[in-house]
Amino acid sequence: MKKPFCFFLIHTVFLVLFCSLFSHARPIPQTDPDYLKFVLNATEFPSEDYYDYIVVGGGTTGCPLAATLSQSYRVLLLERGGVPFGKHNLMSQDGFLSTLNDVDTFDSPAQAFTSEDGVPNARGRVLGGSSAINAGFYSRADPAFFQQSGVEWDLNIVNQAYEWVEKAIVFRPELRNWQSAVRDGLLEAGVEPYTGFSLEHVVGTKIGGSTFDGSGRRHSAADLLNYANAANIQVAVHASVERILLASTSQYSRSRLSAIGVVYRDKRGGYHHAMVREKGEVMLSAGAIGSPQLLLISGIGPRSYLSSLGIPVAYHLPYVGQYLYDNPRNGISIVPPMPLENSLIQVVGITEVGAYLEAASTVIPFVSPSRAVFFRTPSISPLYLTVATLMEKIAGPLSTGSLRLASTDVRVNPIVRFNYFSNPVDVERCVNGTRKIGDVLRSRSMEDFMFRGWFGARNFRYVGPALPVDLSDFTQMAEFCRRTVSTIWHYHGGCVVGKVVDRDYHLIGVGALRVVDGSTLTVSPGTNPQATLMMLGRYLGLKIIRERKKFN
Repeated sequence: MKKPFCFFLIHTVFLVLFCSLFSHARPIPQTDPDYLKFVLNATEFPSEDYYDYIVVGGGTTGCPLAATLSQSYRVLLLERGGVPFGKHNLMSQDGFLSTLNDVDTFDSPAQAFTSEDGVPNARGRVLGGSSAINAGFYSRADPAFFQQSGVEWDLNIVNQAYEWVEKAIVFRPELRNWQSAVRDGLLEAGVEPYTGFSLEHVVGTKIGGSTFDGSGRRHSAADLLNYANAANIQVAVHASVERILLASTSQYSRSRLSAIGVVYRDKRGGYHHAMVREKGEVMLSAGAIGSPQLLLISGIGPRSYLSSLGIPVAYHLPYVGQYLYDNPRNGISIVPPMPLENSLIQVVGITEVGAYLEAASTVIPFVSPSRAVFFRTPSISPLYLTVATLMEKIAGPLSTGSLRLASTDVRVNPIVRFNYFSNPVDVERCVNGTRKIGDVLRSRSMEDFMFRGWFGARNFRYVGPALPVDLSDFTQMAEFCRRTVSTIWHYHGGCVVGKVVDRDYHLIGVGALRVVDGSTLTVSPGTNPQATLMMLGRYLGLKIIRERKKFN
């Protein structure tokens, strides 16, 4: 399904809405994080070495997982990107847009891809993963997530793991004009009660946590490496894992086949073998795109599909790359009659109709052409335009997609299709959410953001499509959802629990190999997944340490 030009214009506007003006940003004073002491370029590593745990992917889950395991075992963390520290666009709220737009094929911190649905998207390619390029909103999972995930959770450890993350990188944001007005508008629209500042997922309107501190500096999963035992951990950056090494073994009773290590390539093209010690494991934390991709390249997946690509089949696992999901995002953008602050997501309305409402505002430069024909270009600074947005993300979703390889080169994005709104329940949830946006726009709190017209009339000035005039017309609302769909970057699945991994995240049928990241999820855990994915890394690390000590 190809999108018209106006769709890409709308998508660009939505990206702009999430960011602050980077051209006027001031550098934020920083001190070197402790984790830099054990981070090296992959070129500095030996051609072969042995570890208790090899974590593939230094992202949202991989960093806390590696940091936790290092308390008791020798750990290697492999990250295909570089270090975020010292890069202003990555480390500040101001650089959000430029990070997503300044992309290249192999090196940029954000790796762009467009699904077959025609929706542009992005993956994190930097230490910290997508937590180092996102909008920073932090909120714990919906309690129903723990009941429906297929995992037997120890909720005491879950809470301990959340608190471990929050102590290091979560802050209370300060609301200003737009976010305060949206909060009040949500309450007027019936998204009640007001729960104030809360990290919990509760129905109503709340202020969530942020991984940007009071000075606008970003904190990400990479900061959780400061918890690591420096004597037990090594982090290799610019280390592209090419495949998982597998061998027949009797060591693991659950399978005849086990992971024995990985092959990774450094930036100069040199190859390295990282091998696991006795009782060691390979932990795949490369994300919802990278983890199923690496399994397929390593010969783990549907037999007929792998054979058709000429990939030797190591183990037939039919659901690798299946059950892939992305939460669609829809909303409106307006130009208010007064300047507004730059704000990323801070307030959320958690409804009972399957939708979450959020907001952002920013200032963008509005410049005249460099070679104007009918007027002289001023030499002074450009004018600036304030833009604000209201958006909704549906819960779930239920529409499922899939992933297949575009190349056996792991650096090349796979081909992805999410099949947005193929399930009618998702359409209904989107209609519910966009109607609720309409309710917010009609609230008294939004009146100040309208322009006055003739005879006292007030109207919003929209950037991109407005909501349909008749919000009660389900057909028109559903068409608006399909026509304006974009992503909120919360894609997940591809190695889901019960199909590809068991409830302890072991790969089904293969020993010494686990998948621990968002690819295992069948549902997005609430308003934003990053809190739960970081919790998951800490949680499973603690469980592994306790289990090994118990059996030893």
